[in-house]
Amino acid sequence: MRPARFGTAGLVLVVLLTGLTLLLGYANKARCAGPEFDASGRTLDFGTRQNRDVCYSDIQYLWIGRSIDTHVFPYVEGGITEDGRLTGGAVEYPVLSGVLIWLGALGAHTDAGFLLGSALLLAPFGLLTGWMLGRLARWRALLWALGPPLVLYAFHNWDLPAVAAAVAAVLVMHTRRDSTLAALLLGLGCALKLYPGAFLLPLALYVLSRGPDGAVRDRGVDWLGALRVLGVGLGTVVLVNLPFALAGYAGWRASFTFQENRAVDVSTNSIWFWGLRPLLGEADFGPLVDVLSPVLVLVSFAVAAAVGWRIHRRGAEYPWIGVSAAMLCGFLLLHKVHSPQYTLWLLPFFVLLRIRWGWIAGYLAADLLMGIGIFRWFYVLNAGLDGGIAGGLAAQAVVLGVWGRAVLLVILFGLFLRAPTAMRTPAAPDGPPASRDRAAGPPAAGTSPLPSGRARSGRTAGPG
Repeated sequence: MRPARFGTAGLVLVVLLTGLTLLLGYANKARCAGPEFDASGRTLDFGTRQNRDVCYSDIQYLWIGRSIDTHVFPYVEGGITEDGRLTGGAVEYPVLSGVLIWLGALGAHTDAGFLLGSALLLAPFGLLTGWMLGRLARWRALLWALGPPLVLYAFHNWDLPAVAAAVAAVLVMHTRRDSTLAALLLGLGCALKLYPGAFLLPLALYVLSRGPDGAVRDRGVDWLGALRVLGVGLGTVVLVNLPFALAGYAGWRASFTFQENRAVDVSTNSIWFWGLRPLLGEADFGPLVDVLSPVLVLVSFAVAAAVGWRIHRRGAEYPWIGVSAAMLCGFLLLHKVHSPQYTLWLLPFFVLLRIRWGWIAGYLAADLLMGIGIFRWFYVLNAGLDGGIAGGLAAQAVVLGVWGRAVLLVILFGLFLRAPTAMRTPAAPDGPPASRDRAAGPPAAGTSPLPSGRARSGRTAGPG
C-alpha cells in the first residue's frame, strides 16, 4: 500500500500539532504558578504543588537563588562559595543558556511571569525542531509533535534550543552536505547544553571517511575535512565562551565548578545512586563516581565511534547519526546525573533512525514512570506518607523507571549503531525513498554504497 502523501500539508500539520503539544506542556507547568506570591515573586505554595501536582520546572524553581529575579546579567559578576552556592548572577548552565535565562526574565516580576517569558522564548525552537524533523522523516516527526516528553519537559528546563541545534546539524548535512555549517551548529549547541558537542566526533569521522566534495572516494580518507569539522566546532565553542570568561572569569568558571561538585543524590535519578550507593555506602561511593562516571562515558563514546568505523570498513558509509545516538545513550546511562528532560535529547533520534516501535514505546513508558514517579515520591516523603500505599507505589515507579530506562539504553546503544536512517530527500517528500546520490542521506548501516553490479575492491567507491 502506498504511504499517505506528506508534502507541505504534512509539514504544516506537524508544526501545528507541535504547537498544540507545547501549549499543553506550558499549561502543565503553569499549574504550579500563582496566583498568590510572596514579596520576592515566588508562588506561595510552590513547594507543595511542585511535587504533589507533578508540575515542577527548573525554570520556575530557579527564579530565586540565581539573581534571576533581580535581572542580573549572568556570569559577569558571579561566583561560587565554598559550600557550593552560586552568587551574583552565576548559573549552572553553559553561557548561551544563561543568556536565554536572562532574556526570559526581562519584564518578569514573579516566577509565573518568568515561566511565561521563558516559554515564549523556547517555544519557537520546539516548533522549528518539529518542522526540521518533518522535512527529514515525514510522518515519523509526529513522534516529536505528539510525544509525552514534549508535554512533560518542553518547559522543564532550557533544552529546546540545544535540541534544535543538533537536529539542524543533521538537516544541513542531509540537504546541503555542508559539514562546516553542521559543525558550527553543533558548537552553538554545545554552548547551550554541552551534549551536542559530543557529536562533532562522529561528524568528523564521517567526513574523514569521505572525499571533500561529499562523495565516497577511492583515494582514501579526508584528514583536512575532518580537522576542519573539529576546528570549526570547537572554535565556535571557544569564541562564544571567550567574552564571558574575559568579562567575569569567576562567574563563568562557577558554572563548571557547580556541575563538577554536584552530589550524586536521590535527585540525580542515576544508576550510580540506585546501584552503587547501596553496595559501598554514602561515604565511599561519591568520590568513586566522580572519577568512574566520566571515564566510562568517554569509553562508551570511543566504543560507539569504533563500531561505526568498523561498519564503514565493511562497505557502508560511516553512520554518524547512529553513532551520535549511541554516544548519547552512553552518556545518559553513565553520567552521574540523569535529569528527566534529557529524554528530549534522545527523542529526535527515535524519529531519524528506524528503531522498532516497541523499543521506543518501552523507553517512553519507563521515562513516564520516572518523570511522574520521582515527583510524587518527593511529595510523599516530604508529607510523611512514605509508609503508606501512595509512598510504596511512587517508590516502585521510580525504581522501575530508573532500571527500565537503564536496560533500554544499553539495548538502544547497540540498535542505534546498526539502524538505517528514516530520512527521505526533503526536496521530494512524496516520492519513493531517496536514491544513493549526494542529496540522499547515508545508507543503512551495514549496507554497501556501491551501485549494483559494481565489483567491490579493497576500498569502497561512490556513485560517481
